[in-house]
Amino acid sequence: MMEFDIDLDARQLACPLPILRAKKALSQMASGQVIRIVATDRGAPRDFEEFCRQTGNALLYSAAQDGEFVFLIRRR
Repeated sequence: MMEFDIDLDARQLACPLPILRAKKALSQMASGQVIRIVATDRGAPRDFEEFCRQTGNALLYSAAQDGEFVFLIRRR
């Protein structure tokens, strides 16, 4: 897995909280930095794909592991 600058634990948070927490963290990051997000909300893969498409941030990695979803997003 790639290196990342910030680690966001969004486990046990229901939609829209994982996206809102990621948006807040991304707003405090410099362009090009990478955030890793771990979520358990079943809608998270679809939500983060759409979030990145709308905001222009790059979804570098998305995977399901043991009931959790892991995302790497690069700040635009």
